Amino acid sequence: MHDEPIDPFNGDPADPAAGLHDPGDDDALDPLTDVERQDVLEDLADLEIYQALLQPIGVRGLVIECEDCREPHYFDWDLLRGNLRHLLNSGRPRVHEPAYDPDPDHYVSWDYARGYADGVHDTLTEGTDESSES
Repeated sequence: MHDEPIDPFNGDPADPAAGLHDPGDDDALDPLTDVERQDVLEDLADLEIYQALLQPIGVRGLVIECEDCREPHYFDWDLLRGNLRHLLNSGRPRVHEPAYDPDPDHYVSWDYARGYADGVHDTLTEGTDESSES
């Protein structure tokens, strides 16, 4: 099983993108700092929790407001996980494209997902806090 979609044109001399220049080839990027790396690892861990809590109620992924194009980008769980792993491994984000005709009702923001997870956590620990105080 692959973490990322397989390139259907990999190794194909007729690859339509073969002539495109990858700016990452020329630019030496600094590797992620320890803090940046830790942030990505925490995002991956949070993503697992969010998916476990939200997918059963019909949420397909997260929506992120893109700083570059100022438009919302919709990511399903696996695509977002793959993007974060790519960032962790390569030190640079993937080129992004908006999803094709997503239904915004099936996506939530990071903040919403975090708040939902915090609410579930608080609800589950509410009874244990009271019983330990008695």
